[in-house]
Amino acid sequence: VQLVESGGGLVQPGGSLRLSCAASGFTFSDYAINWYRQAPGKGRELVAIISHGGSSTNYADFVKGRFTVSRDNAKNTAFLQMNSLKPDDTALYYCSAVVRQGSDWSPYRGPGTQVTVSS
Repeated sequence: VQLVESGGGLVQPGGSLRLSCAASGFTFSDYAINWYRQAPGKGRELVAIISHGGSSTNYADFVKGRFTVSRDNAKNTAFLQMNSLKPDDTALYYCSAVVRQGSDWSPYRGPGTQVTVSS
């Protein structure tokens, strides 16, 4: 199982970024994908969740109306569109999935991609 994020970078306040999460090693379309973030000195925050088929999504209150999560199961990729970015959005963003392997369920996450919002 492998998850790899991309698309982070430095952006000015009010700007946008689109993060990608490329998955391999498991049947991507069978599993929900979670997006988390962690800023230096802070705990992990759940940002958004998308169901395995993409029909159901949930967002943290602090990103509602600004971020949109989506997925392309044909390409084994999930996305996080981030608009109206604020300095408080600065963090390492990563995707994760809890994958069933045999009788066990195990959490996996990618290394993350850094998002820095600054003027």
